[in-house]
Amino acid sequence: MKFDNLRNWPEYWKQLQSVLLEPKVDEAALESSLREARKRLPLPVLWLIGKAQAGKTSIIRALTGNEAAEIGNGFQPCTRHSRFYDCPGEMPVVRFLDTRGLGEVAYDPTDDIHYCESQAHLLLAVMKVADVHQESVYQVLRTVRQRHPEWPLLIVQTGLHELYPADGRHICPWPYGEEPLPNTIPLELRRALLAQRTAAEKLPGYIPVRWIAVDLTLPEDGYDPADYGLEALWQAIESLLPFGLQHQLTSEKEVRDLYERTAHQHIVGYSLAAAGLGALPVVDLVAVSTVQAKLLHGLAVLYGQRWDKRTITEFLTLLGAGIASSYLARLVGRVVTKVIPVLGQTAGAVWGASSSGATTYALGKAAVYFFTRRKNGLNVDPETLRRIYMEALESGASLLKERLRGK
Repeated sequence: MKFDNLRNWPEYWKQLQSVLLEPKVDEAALESSLREARKRLPLPVLWLIGKAQAGKTSIIRALTGNEAAEIGNGFQPCTRHSRFYDCPGEMPVVRFLDTRGLGEVAYDPTDDIHYCESQAHLLLAVMKVADVHQESVYQVLRTVRQRHPEWPLLIVQTGLHELYPADGRHICPWPYGEEPLPNTIPLELRRALLAQRTAAEKLPGYIPVRWIAVDLTLPEDGYDPADYGLEALWQAIESLLPFGLQHQLTSEKEVRDLYERTAHQHIVGYSLAAAGLGALPVVDLVAVSTVQAKLLHGLAVLYGQRWDKRTITEFLTLLGAGIASSYLARLVGRVVTKVIPVLGQTAGAVWGASSSGATTYALGKAAVYFFTRRKNGLNVDPETLRRIYMEALESGASLLKERLRGK
């Protein structure tokens, strides 16, 4: 959208509506815009290093809330010995890089270091606490930290219950953040935890190593809670990688069901994509609205609803003219800010990112209510729909501030 187009904004609003009502997407042009946008908001990468069966997949499952089968199907190869998992797949919020087979095959981390060098990331070394043979992991960590001593390192010790005494249970509250480790922790487990930590003291790097002990099991394993130590793990990740990932992956409130959790991750992913487009110096606003249209279509598919012209018209009508005017004002305000000399280079980019992302987030949250009601055969209350949109506009802006602050 050019500045001259602002003189005729009603016509441009019709153009934005047409993207929703009659989408004709130039996929190549959209992908090119998204590539540029991702340079403004690079995808955070959590690089998991550990031996087979150390618990890396369990960590991904716990952090994302996705089932193990979904994770297994979602991995894609990226280097000779590693693969990545994007969550969610189409417009990801975070990427997990999984290095396979440490201790089983000769592994040179050079390719993976190169893969991660240009991306914001966190090293996540995973060690089963009962496994005393971790030299292959330490060797990789030494190489990586010699090359990049500034990269943060979080070592996650897993499988705590394997060293519990007979009929042992989790100690509540979680005591593994205390220094020194308290005597309430079984002696054999405490010795194993300290042995691994002592072995890592000589690793290079000027950022101190962080340690977290977790026990991530399945409900049928009989250990309660099944995600023991998960909140401490999240706190450590947030302190080392301040992108607000926990809110982006798990929602600002307790998620009620699988649909809502999945929808939330997709909404955040598309909102970040829109925010990246909004941060560009010159933005085709149709690209932003195209991202929003793709999000709404994806949510309709998730909830098993038709997303045809009739449904779209009903959704837009229920949102009301007031919401449409607010939506347009934010888009126009973003462009006007960007053309102001000097200010447009800084405040304009921030405004553009937060405005594009927040409106996308709000549309997505409103659509979830709309589709949920239709899926359950219930009427959609216009006032509730509009209230959800306006509340989500604020919470979406807050969520994006966390992400932009960590950029």
